[in-house]
Amino acid sequence: MKTLDRWLASSWRRSGAAAAAGALPVLAFPGPALWWWAWAALVPWLLLTRTAPTGKRAVYDGWCGGFGFMLAMHHWLLPNLHVFTFVIAALLGVLWAPWGWLVRRLLGGAPSVRRVAASLVVLPSGWLAVELVRSWEGLGGPWGMLGAGQWQVAPALRLASVGGVWLLSFLVVAVNVAVAVLVAVRRARVPALAGLVATAAAASAVWVWAPRPGAGGERVAIAVVQPGIVAGAASADRRFDREEELTRRLAGRDPDLIVWGESSVGFDLDDRPDLARRLAALSRETGADILVNVDARRSDKPGIYKSSVLVGPEGPTGDRYDKMRLVPFGEYVPARSLLGWATSVGEAAGEDRRRGTEQVVMDVGDGLRIGPMVCFESAFPDMSRRLAADGAEVLLAQSSTSTFQHTWAPEQHASLAALRAAETGRPMVHATLTGVSAVYDANGARIGSWLGTDASAARMYEVPLTHGETLYVRYGDWAVYAALLTLATWAAAEGARAVRLRRSAPRPPAPPARTAHGSPARPGH
Repeated sequence: MKTLDRWLASSWRRSGAAAAAGALPVLAFPGPALWWWAWAALVPWLLLTRTAPTGKRAVYDGWCGGFGFMLAMHHWLLPNLHVFTFVIAALLGVLWAPWGWLVRRLLGGAPSVRRVAASLVVLPSGWLAVELVRSWEGLGGPWGMLGAGQWQVAPALRLASVGGVWLLSFLVVAVNVAVAVLVAVRRARVPALAGLVATAAAASAVWVWAPRPGAGGERVAIAVVQPGIVAGAASADRRFDREEELTRRLAGRDPDLIVWGESSVGFDLDDRPDLARRLAALSRETGADILVNVDARRSDKPGIYKSSVLVGPEGPTGDRYDKMRLVPFGEYVPARSLLGWATSVGEAAGEDRRRGTEQVVMDVGDGLRIGPMVCFESAFPDMSRRLAADGAEVLLAQSSTSTFQHTWAPEQHASLAALRAAETGRPMVHATLTGVSAVYDANGARIGSWLGTDASAARMYEVPLTHGETLYVRYGDWAVYAALLTLATWAAAEGARAVRLRRSAPRPPAPPARTAHGSPARPGH
């Protein structure tokens, strides 16, 4: 142990160890998908930070760990953003600096039972505050929220229906804190065990009592068309040809809806009426409306939009959703006047795309109502929640991820649909150009098999519809508000305690009064 302490005495070695420890939770996400690892992945980071010699060093440990986590989570951006990936990770890592200070404040040294008990709720609350801030679109959005690693665990998905992915993140951090205490703080093992038992009891209670989506027995047939990689000259036209060919194979199979991926149409349909006519002909031939995604400069207003457009037997129906939340650097450059240099070191957007203004629920044939999202909008739990509250029966995400083939990104993206389905109690379809495409039922369970990154196919899925409302749709992000209230209450209690300690501290004796000549005054003379 003393050898390790001496090794960590070097600031650089300690920073490297913190970054490595911060990267460990990424193994819980696809591709490795070691979901069970998340429940102990933070322990090395916690143990390192609690031993920081000063509060300032704990802040650095938090920052370095956050840098490691962000870099590992987004490492697949390196071929595209190059050195700017490190810059982004370093900037986002700052969000964990206060969390590092909190770890040392509550668990540093020989913490009392009271401090350990507080850490079981304050540290998870601090983590949620970090996730809340970084969930802002301008900071990259909520990709890689800690609870998202539990997307394939049925009990965890049931918890998501109560408090969203936020509740999962809170519980994962709470268990990690309890495990760290069991390892390092012997005198406080009882409250740590009590925390683990309370977490297990709460999860069990939710499993039994949380309302489930009501199944009415109705099913809809939704087809996903995934053309695969189409590159080179005239790729937009050739991709359309491939999608048309695959869609024709669905004729006679009675789909209720056909979904193409993000950027599946590279031309505005008003500028290319020939494409609109071909889509309408496909709709008549298959007997289903087709949801395409147009990535083009619009003819009716300035700028480039990414838009989900519904096409029926007579052509575009008029239902259109313009993407609202854009990918930083991929679709726009934040503060372009300041950060525009990113375009010279990587593949950042040369021109900012325009944003839509509101979400849209579309009516498809036979009364089916769908809620479309585009690309990484499926990472935002509030967007799918709003669509479900507005009456969407099936959630849809049109994505591409073709830039990131052979990385962890396609599987990570596809896994998010399971969480959104479980949170809202609505089935979700994740349709891509090049994989991974996937469909989940209202409990977040996979329907059929994934269309992987090597597939070029059209596949039908029988999707059961549900009714009713989950607690998450009804009450929203209550777990986040509870976490912020917990932090505020703890800060107020600590402030009051500090005031009491100052007031109760013995005052130093007053120095004897001195005469004008500087000698001590002698009372009685």
